[in-house]
Amino acid sequence: MKTYTTDYIDTFITAADDTKVTCGTVPPSRGNKKTIAEMQYELLAQNPYKFSSDDVLFQVFADRNDLTEAEYELARKQFFSKGQPCFRASPLTKTYGFGVHCDNQGKMAIYGMETPDYEKFVADKQLKHVKAMKSSK
Repeated sequence: MKTYTTDYIDTFITAADDTKVTCGTVPPSRGNKKTIAEMQYELLAQNPYKFSSDDVLFQVFADRNDLTEAEYELARKQFFSKGQPCFRASPLTKTYGFGVHCDNQGKMAIYGMETPDYEKFVADKQLKHVKAMKSSK
């Protein structure tokens, strides 16, 4: 079975050009079930450089589908047997004004577009730069 990945190495994903916010904005709650944006935000804000893109995307999938840890190994193989949208399509980068830095091991941290760190990563010529996908065509 082929395995796909969404991980980036030494890369900075900038916030979408058409984002409606001017700074990194905590995703709001909707009802009693957390949104994908909330779940991604909590994992990354509380654990900078601990998780890769694949780790975060799978954990959100597992939590939303109430998987037990015993089911993780097989479910992860099945999840990544199909291509998955990367963090360029994440609501954090498209809608909520965050950039995502991926280090040399593919571990990620988020930075609000208003922060000095965000500007530092934008200016860093050692990094590959990719833009988040626009919300509209």
